[in-house]
Amino acid sequence: QVQLVESGGRLVQAGGSLRLSCAASGRTFSNYHMGWFRQAPGKEREFVATISRFGTNTDYADSVKGRFTISRDNAKNTVALQMNSLKPEDTAVYYCSATTGLFSRTRERREYDYWGQGTQVTVSS
Repeated sequence: QVQLVESGGRLVQAGGSLRLSCAASGRTFSNYHMGWFRQAPGKEREFVATISRFGTNTDYADSVKGRFTISRDNAKNTVALQMNSLKPEDTAVYYCSATTGLFSRTRERREYDYWGQGTQVTVSS
């Protein structure tokens, strides 16, 4: 079992920045590729970013590429999502997730074994 707890979500103005953090506990953190997903009201949960077990590889949704950066600290069992140049369309609940599956599949929601409870990000125009 892995427990994931997100933090850092809040109301921010368009063009602003925000840093989300996810703290993991339980099994060995470096066993897991980590991902961030988001879900806006009335929409399906969508992939945002992912990072491999030791941070060697990352991948981003086209909608956030160049604006968001995912990172991890295996010594602290944390993964972060730095979000810059925020847009109103970034408004959503952001979820942290963990998987032991293939990194090539980490864009797929069904590949993830564990999820956090989510943190709300609201971007005002």
